[in-house]
This record gives sequence, C-alpha cells and structure tokens, in this order.
Amino acid sequence: MEPTQLPLRDIHMPEAIGWWPPAMGWWLVAILAPLLIFLLVWLYKRLTRKTAVKTAKKILAQIKQDKTLDNHGKLVALSVLVRRVAISVSPREQAAGLTGQAWLAYLDSSVKGSPFSEGVGRHLSDAPYRKLQLADADIPPLISLCEDWLKAQAKK
Repeated sequence: MEPTQLPLRDIHMPEAIGWWPPAMGWWLVAILAPLLIFLLVWLYKRLTRKTAVKTAKKILAQIKQDKTLDNHGKLVALSVLVRRVAISVSPREQAAGLTGQAWLAYLDSSVKGSPFSEGVGRHLSDAPYRKLQLADADIPPLISLCEDWLKAQAKK
C-alpha cells in the first residue's frame, strides 16, 4: 500500500485542561486556610487574655505593697485595674459601658456568690469618685476579692 492511500488521520492535540474539578491540593487549601485562620485568631485571643491577667496580677501585687498610697488611692487603683482587665478579657460592648449595679453584677458573674454587689466589692462602683476614706480593715479583703476575680478571669 502506498502512503497516500493509508487511512491515517492528522495528529490531534488533547483537550485543554478545565478548571473544574480542582486538583486535590486546592481542596486542601480551601479546607485548611479557614481552619488555620480560626486557630490563629483563637490563639491570639487566648494569649492576650492570659497576658492581660498576668500583667494585672503583677500590678495588683504592686498596689498591695505600695506604702505611698492611702486607702482612697488604693481603691482608685483597684477600680481602674479591674475595669481595664474586664475590657481586655471580654468584648468591649459587654464591659466598657457598665456602671453602678450593672458593673457590680458583671463582676459577680465571675465569682461565687455576690461579693461585689453585697460585700466589700461594692466600694468599686462609686467610692473612686468620692473623697471617702475606707477603713484600713476594708482594703485587704478588697484586694483579696480582686485577686479571686483575676484568678477567675484566667480560667475563662
């Protein structure tokens, strides 16, 4: 047979590769990328919470040992410290705008009983804004209550 009579067809190219279905690597990226982002956000929140509480414990120890502060100064420092930690460890909308009984109820939600609403912790709501001097006997229980509250924040 002559080559001109052979039933040969011309060389044909394969079809272009389509975009669907994606390769296995793209499926892994699509699943692992959101998971990785979620884990990084969770880890960041966890680390900053622990850092805020750890720093607050150090500041609380300084307030406790500071001999230059009078009782009112210690009360103001404790009030500021507790407010800053509350804003750091919980969403800003939950803690930043609270005052009075709502603030004390928020603080009570982390500890057993209601030591802030009914106990020595009630001084944190309004005493920093008054020129009221607390008795020397009220400061150690208040500091101890703030320590307990900080421990509860570290466990969250």
